[in-house]
Amino acid sequence: MVRHVSMILALAVALAGCTVPEPQLGADGRPLPQVYKIRPADQAKIQFRMLDAVNALRGAAGAVPVQMNAQLTAAAATHSRDMSVQNRPWHFGSDGSSPIDRVRRAGYPGTMLGEAISESYETELETLGGWMDEQGTREVILDSRARAMGFSWFQETNGKIWWTLILGD
Repeated sequence: MVRHVSMILALAVALAGCTVPEPQLGADGRPLPQVYKIRPADQAKIQFRMLDAVNALRGAAGAVPVQMNAQLTAAAATHSRDMSVQNRPWHFGSDGSSPIDRVRRAGYPGTMLGEAISESYETELETLGGWMDEQGTREVILDSRARAMGFSWFQETNGKIWWTLILGD
């Protein structure tokens, strides 16, 4: 009996040290973002997870699926890195280039239909959710003329991610 009680007491002491940490809160009382660290081995999974999610949304809206396009993805990657250099999410490059300029430079033969950008610590699917909450980016993602998609990002060492999604016909 003493042995049984001592085992229970030891287990209780061990479990007392196992506490779930409270989330850190920002000045607004909301939980601070967790860093979503992208490993090089995850790049293809992330791109195709985004492609699948975009196509699911497009399908629900009655639009045809899009295909991943290397030239649009190259333009998206270039812009994601450039937004980090500029430290601001906006559609113009540090050299004054527009999204159309970047798509042409990347060799895309079609028409660029739209671009969605973001600066966040969120996952690609959380970012897509944010884009779908905004009318302008939702219209880009669901554009019925789109047949091609480019998607990329740049992650800073502090974890901040600069996302770019481009759609073309």
